[in-house]
Amino acid sequence: MELLFIGLAAGAIAAYFIFTAFNKDRSKVKTKEQSVVLMEKIRSVCKFITVEGDFSEIYHYENLKEKYISLIFGKKKAIILINAKAHVGFDLSKIKMESDNEKKQIILTNFPEPELLTIETDFKYYDKREGWANPFTTSDLTEINRDAKKHIVDKIPESPLFEQAKKEALNTVLLMENIVQTIGWKLDYSALILDEAEQKKIEKK
Repeated sequence: MELLFIGLAAGAIAAYFIFTAFNKDRSKVKTKEQSVVLMEKIRSVCKFITVEGDFSEIYHYENLKEKYISLIFGKKKAIILINAKAHVGFDLSKIKMESDNEKKQIILTNFPEPELLTIETDFKYYDKREGWANPFTTSDLTEINRDAKKHIVDKIPESPLFEQAKKEALNTVLLMENIVQTIGWKLDYSALILDEAEQKKIEKK
């Protein structure tokens, strides 16, 4: 009888450790699955971080390369109205994060700087003047369009678009934090380099 009791007790202890080990392994698998799902959700959220702006500029063109030809055959000049739509956002491939399954944390180690993603331009020519024997060529028009587009691209950093994109990034970090908190995880973004003003914005929210 005593041996039977010892055997039952030993079996119960063994079953307890097996059950505990099984639950521990199951918990680890669940935690790992949670981290994968969280990072996928974060990446899907980041796909929508873009801001757009409309630009309208007058561009004055004068062909200065053909200086001597222009003196003889006449100058080529044009005034171009440029309408453009620019999209500023983030290169998602530069977002870096990792998970700490033990601490149940998603660690955001890099969030890229905003950059110009796309720009759509439309050109309208006004006051187009050609030399009496120096007409505009297809090559000239291609060059004018390229230079006019660059004129807009150079103006974009002076606009509020990049600051707006940075604000969207801050809001996105907060959204990421809310996502991970819904299942009891934490978002660690302490590795990100934020200036003092931006850090205070996050801490106040």
